[in-house]
Amino acid sequence: MYTVEMLPEDPVKKHFRLNDIQLRGLKKLGLETMRDLLYHFPARYEEAGAETSITGLVAGVSVTVYGTIGKLEVRRSWKRKIPVGEAVITDATGSIKVMWFHQPYMAKKFSAGMYVKAVGVVSGKSGKPYLANPQVTAADPTEAGLFASPSSSKLKAKSYFPVYPESRGITSLWFRHALEKVFPIGRAQETIPDPIPKDIVDRYNLPDLKSALVYIHKPDERSHAEAARKRFAFEEIFAIQLARAQERAENNTQVSFPILEGERLAEKFQRSITFTPTSAQQRAIADILTDFEKPHPMARLLEGDVGSGKTYVAAATAYAVVQSRPPRRESGTLQVAYMAPTEILANQHFQSFIEYFKELPINIALITGSGCKKFPSKVVKDGATDISRAQLLKWIANGEIAMLVGTHALIQKSVKFQHLAYAIVDEQHRFGTRQRRALAHKGDAAPHFLSMTATPIPRTLSLTLYGDLDLSILDELPPGRAKITTTIVKPDGRAAAYEHVREQLKAGRQAFVICPRIEEPDPDKWNALQAKSAKAEAKRLAKDVFPEFKVGLLHGAVGAKEKDMVMSAFAAHKIDILVATSVVEVGINVPNATVMMIEGAERFGLAQLHQLRGRIMRSSYKPFCFLLTESKSEVSIKRLKALAETADGFKLAEADLEARGAGDLLGRKQWGVTDLGMKALKNVKLIRAARLEAQHLIEEDAKLSKYPALAARIASSRELHQE
Repeated sequence: MYTVEMLPEDPVKKHFRLNDIQLRGLKKLGLETMRDLLYHFPARYEEAGAETSITGLVAGVSVTVYGTIGKLEVRRSWKRKIPVGEAVITDATGSIKVMWFHQPYMAKKFSAGMYVKAVGVVSGKSGKPYLANPQVTAADPTEAGLFASPSSSKLKAKSYFPVYPESRGITSLWFRHALEKVFPIGRAQETIPDPIPKDIVDRYNLPDLKSALVYIHKPDERSHAEAARKRFAFEEIFAIQLARAQERAENNTQVSFPILEGERLAEKFQRSITFTPTSAQQRAIADILTDFEKPHPMARLLEGDVGSGKTYVAAATAYAVVQSRPPRRESGTLQVAYMAPTEILANQHFQSFIEYFKELPINIALITGSGCKKFPSKVVKDGATDISRAQLLKWIANGEIAMLVGTHALIQKSVKFQHLAYAIVDEQHRFGTRQRRALAHKGDAAPHFLSMTATPIPRTLSLTLYGDLDLSILDELPPGRAKITTTIVKPDGRAAAYEHVREQLKAGRQAFVICPRIEEPDPDKWNALQAKSAKAEAKRLAKDVFPEFKVGLLHGAVGAKEKDMVMSAFAAHKIDILVATSVVEVGINVPNATVMMIEGAERFGLAQLHQLRGRIMRSSYKPFCFLLTESKSEVSIKRLKALAETADGFKLAEADLEARGAGDLLGRKQWGVTDLGMKALKNVKLIRAARLEAQHLIEEDAKLSKYPALAARIASSRELHQE
């Protein structure tokens, strides 16, 4: 049931008769209003199959048939007890059954004897074909082709119909019929203001919003759908770029603490370190020190491959800050905050900064959910001591702690700095924008802000998702790192791989074994992921494969304290083989671990596989990575060969973007970007155009006061990206 006047914010249920299953399906898809319905875009389009006679139809073939409909009835399937609408379509050559699962109302839409057109895929076993959830519409006998009536010889042009992301009870056919009511009668699409300014729409030859909404749902030609998808992809990327441009403009209006002798102080730090930094590290340090001299706070992303030395860059620049005086002060220092995504990583960086600064007079502290520590200690020589949270908070507030390392505990309201001048966030793609900005606004003045990631990010993603940040790249590895050997292992090569691992363990090295899942799949679930689990594999390896070695287990369901205990035991070589999930992907630093076996390697993205094998590229020992796969897919094997042939994370990230998409590379939920937007991130020209237009618009009108529809669109985009 529907009303004539449909408004974008009207509830969908106001206009359609929906049962409980369909209501739950819409909720699962996040579709509540008519606007949501209009913006639920097809995942793909299917071309109507060749017009054919009903006799001789074969399962799996896409077809278009014309005929008379009859035997219309509604029933429940005997096995699954779901409602089904049924009918039979008959042409001059024979008949075929039609079945609408979860859509019994379709059988009530037609009357026996009506002439119809049915488009769909033939299902069923040989000899008993049927059309499952086809698109059926009333037709004129004169538009039929060769097989509808013996006298007709007219052939129709191709037609396309959309296939939507579905949920139980809400199928692509449901969407098509729902939108049939919206477009000609409700015209809700005509009341939504177009957020893209008309001059930009014209400049890039994009369809306006009203046309694009029709084209994307009801394309007469493939080119119509492509034009609409290009327009909505541009709109989404444009909105993100505008939000980022606004953030950059806002950042540039703020005042930061001046750091006037950064170069001299960074050089003093580097003279205290025994090794020589790479040219890339020197360039990154210079970039940051130059930003420190500007009147507004730095906003920079430091992107470096596994083992490229980002922590060294952070330490050199942090030293320049903590050795600088606050304004109009003869004593005390400016402060640095360093936030890591996990307690394991926070502890490791705390130890790294102790090593960097142990010869220099700097108070360093650690704050996590598990407790607090301080260095130097009056109790433990050359080490840190446990302190109370209350005492640490007092020292942070009065400026006695120059550098604070921690997890999310850093951004709690109780943590108050006296002069926070520099905020560093490690593996920043694991934090939401809101969390990062909570750290960046921890003082009276705005601190300089450095984001760091070891996940190589393709240029198009950097320009879009980090459009508010300047970019420094570490594209060199420190000398002395051994080159990794990566081998694809098929089922018949598993025994040889185990022997190679055994040789390395006997030589005193350690190994990781990575599994795609924690638990074994439920055997009662037919569609359960058939992949090795960490728990079962740890037991099997300890009992049947490596009984002479100590096997440990680590996964995401383990508590923080237990994780720390397991990692400490592994680092101390009390564990020879650590079986884990991808929880070890980032920040685990055990130089003696030089072997990694990755089960079900085809189930991981290239960038993630590269991150995982980065755990064994931490020393001068020769590292070995084994990619175990049972896949026979040529595409999967080709991807794994790309990993085996190069250790360049940036090349792999580009390959992953091309093969799997940005959603698989960085995670869809983290960014709030739709599938359409994610695909657009492969389009360099579109990204650059959207970025250029966004910059021009913000320079002209930073608050978008002249463009209310666009401002509302940006607010929506910003909300998605701040989770």
